[in-house]
Amino acid sequence: MSADVRPIAEAEIREWIQTVNTGFLTAARVTDSDVDLRAKNGELARTQGAFDTATGRCVATFRSFAQRLTVPGGAAVPSSAVTNVTVLPTHRRQGLLTRMMAADLAAARDRGDVVSTLIAAEFPIYGRYGFGPGSHTAEWEIDVPRTGLDRHRPVPADGGRIDLVDAAEARRVGPALHERRRAMTHGTVDRSAYRWDLVTGLQEVSAQPYREKFFAVYRDADGEVAGLAAYRADDHWSDAKIPQNTVEVTDLIAVTPAAERALWHYLCSIDWVQKVRTGYRAPDDLLPRFLPDPRAARLVTCADFLWVRLLDVVRALGARTYAVPGVLVLEVSDAAGLAGGRYRLDAGTGECTRTREPADLRLDVGSLGSLYLGDESAVRLAALGLVAEERPGAVALADAVFRTARRPWCPDVF
Repeated sequence: MSADVRPIAEAEIREWIQTVNTGFLTAARVTDSDVDLRAKNGELARTQGAFDTATGRCVATFRSFAQRLTVPGGAAVPSSAVTNVTVLPTHRRQGLLTRMMAADLAAARDRGDVVSTLIAAEFPIYGRYGFGPGSHTAEWEIDVPRTGLDRHRPVPADGGRIDLVDAAEARRVGPALHERRRAMTHGTVDRSAYRWDLVTGLQEVSAQPYREKFFAVYRDADGEVAGLAAYRADDHWSDAKIPQNTVEVTDLIAVTPAAERALWHYLCSIDWVQKVRTGYRAPDDLLPRFLPDPRAARLVTCADFLWVRLLDVVRALGARTYAVPGVLVLEVSDAAGLAGGRYRLDAGTGECTRTREPADLRLDVGSLGSLYLGDESAVRLAALGLVAEERPGAVALADAVFRTARRPWCPDVF
């Protein structure tokens, strides 16, 4: 079977969405509102479809959009964020994803994007396109009675306060709060107005029906918003008619440890709640140690999350800061021919240039993506055979140079 891979036309949006829904097994009916939202919020030039030449049917989908990724040191680099990747079961193993990915990465490089990013639904797929896991995520389930918190005194002790607000108020204060947090947290990406509309229920798509949430805002002693939690709860009672509810946190943004502590204490103090699911958090999150008994928080998820693909090594390495000074010459291989070459990184000055000097390390672009945000160990990658040391001591230096004191974290699925 053959297929034509190309950007879709406006008249093909409905079929394209239905293919996405089929690929992700939602099988939701596509409404006129779904089509209008995609037309308004997705660039058709960056929305690809693969169309079976025999039937004309859309059998694979791919989309990217502009994104800003915070890197160590607080700078933000332009990224091409990849999403809505599907190939129908009837057309797998025919190279359709490879064709769509190659077109998108080449366009991103030409456009001046420094990296490409994605959230991988399956681990084995994206390494062959030069992506590497750049950050991880974790989730805890808190056994509330075990925490040791005084559930009768959830009021912050620092002079701050917590107020319940409606979705409109959360939509008003959330974006600025998120931008403050993004500047502080490498691995975090920006959020569009459209995404904020979705997470607060002001917009809705059929494949992801909105479930009502509660919103709690933390204001510090000066009245400034420093934290926001969004959550929902189930309605579960034991056979003895005792409430056994679980709170599911869908978002918790805090720009100070005090705000973060106060919001978790609040969530663990809600009447009828026996368990709190934290949602996706950083692997080194402060949460368990906020509790008098950290073992009350049981780790239920720990997995790779944000994948990074470098497109411009000079700009990418020059954008971030490094923990220690040192000079490394990296020989980077890239099967796609987009970012390969030999580069000299001076971690003391942050300058990265192309060079002909002898290489200290050899690695592929995916392994460099894993090192880029500071989450992965160069020593570990060398032990796995993914980094080759050409100069003694270079692997240890790379480990010290690239690693960060706190692990990167991306709280958003996209």
